[in-house]
Amino acid sequence: MSFQAYLDTIEDKTGLTPRQLLDIADSKGLSDPDVKAGQILDWLKTDYALGRGHGMALVHVIKKGPRIDKKHVGTTGTHRDESEILWLEGKASKPA
Repeated sequence: MSFQAYLDTIEDKTGLTPRQLLDIADSKGLSDPDVKAGQILDWLKTDYALGRGHGMALVHVIKKGPRIDKKHVGTTGTHRDESEILWLEGKASKPA
């Protein structure tokens, strides 16, 4: 599953766009560089019933921003994506 597909599924499961979840994480202090991935995963599991795979996709965005490694773009690998920049504003507004 691509990183973007994980984020799109998170939106389906939570009703919140990745950007909205980033804002909530920030308001909870979870975007602080000292916060460990496990803390973010616990929050996502408790508040949104997200599993580790989906949670780690969001952890990546919280910790590193929306850019993914170019090696995943245009490949046939597991985490293949169309762009090195993940769309965080919600599926309905994603450019074609």
